[in-house]
Amino acid sequence: MLNIKDSKEIMETKGMIFDIEEFAIYDGPGIRTTVFFKGCPLRCIWCHNPEGISQYPEMMVKTALCDNCGRCEKICAYRQTLCTACGDCIDECPKHIRKISGYEITAGELAAKLKKNIDSYKSSGGGVTISGGEPFYQSEFLFALLNGLNGIHKAIETSGYTSCDIFTKFLDYIDLYIMDIKHIDAIIHKEITGVGNKQILENLRILKESNKPFIIRIPLIPDINDSDENLSATANLLAGSKNLLRVEFLPYNKLTKTKYISLSKKYNPPFDETKEPNISQEYFTQIGIKSVIL
Repeated sequence: MLNIKDSKEIMETKGMIFDIEEFAIYDGPGIRTTVFFKGCPLRCIWCHNPEGISQYPEMMVKTALCDNCGRCEKICAYRQTLCTACGDCIDECPKHIRKISGYEITAGELAAKLKKNIDSYKSSGGGVTISGGEPFYQSEFLFALLNGLNGIHKAIETSGYTSCDIFTKFLDYIDLYIMDIKHIDAIIHKEITGVGNKQILENLRILKESNKPFIIRIPLIPDINDSDENLSATANLLAGSKNLLRVEFLPYNKLTKTKYISLSKKYNPPFDETKEPNISQEYFTQIGIKSVIL
């Protein structure tokens, strides 16, 4: 990692992002701008940002608004059998319901965009949050971008799934970690995310032993990871973490399926989407850990 020679070359490093959300208020302190990196090594069965999974640009269509006029098919060289996200069909759509999710940008270009809101960051105690996808999946681009944001508070939203070497090196460049804990059981974790949690828990240990402030987020999926047993085990794992600010519960987003449809992807989650997840905050509060529901 980080085989870049000078500052000019650093800022020319290219990466792939799929969104920039301004005036975000749930991704760290103050008013923030959240940047969504494209590409993720996990395959969570409930992923609410499926456009962040692939590292390549993808076509998204609001199919519910489509009246099948056929203009996109007429101009498509592949007749939509093999979409390359070339974008030729976008301007042809009379309802403007087609867009490409994902585009390449240099660290310098992105840093310049983010710095435009620097006055809002300073006045509110905010800054920039890097989310995804998984930001560490593009570690060199992440490093380059962070170097272009000197003087701005920087937070990262991560699954924690990266090498300990990379995770440790970034501790000096990130002011706040917002890290997911999806399941304590290693076997279940692999079943529901496609990867084990050994690396994630090791990086959590590194984070707990550092002086870096962090927030833990728990996506609550009904009958998947919302059991009292799993939540109790998660609380016990976090007990005594002096630099843990709070735990944030994210109940399952019932609108998730619409994004998969817009990407022409199948979505058949093995759980009841209509069921409300179990939110047992008492396991955390009883050992002095603050928790909130987002």
